[in-house]
Amino acid sequence: MASQGNGKQLLNKERAVNMITVRFFAALREQLSCDELSLPLNNIKNIEQVKQTLIGLHPHWQSHFENVSLLSAVNNDMVDRQYPVKAGDEVAFFPPVTGG
Repeated sequence: MASQGNGKQLLNKERAVNMITVRFFAALREQLSCDELSLPLNNIKNIEQVKQTLIGLHPHWQSHFENVSLLSAVNNDMVDRQYPVKAGDEVAFFPPVTGG
C-alpha cells in the first residue's frame, strides 16, 4: 500500500501536468506587474482561450490582451490566436519587437 505522502506527490504531479505556464515579456510584463503565472488547462484549447481566461481572472488586463499587435508564442515558436495549447506548454505574450 502506498503511503499518503506518495499519494499527495502523485496528485501534485498530476495537477502540474494539467497546467500551462504563461509568461509576459518587455513592456507588457511591466504593465501587468506580472512576469509569469500558471493556469490549469481545464477547457483551454487555444491561445485565444488563454487570453480570455486571463481577462476573466484579471479584468483590468483586458485592454492589453485585446491589442491586435500583441504577439504570442508557444514553446518558443511564434503562433496565432487559434494555435492549440496542451498541458505542459509555455505560452508567452509580448508586444511587437522593433529594431534599429
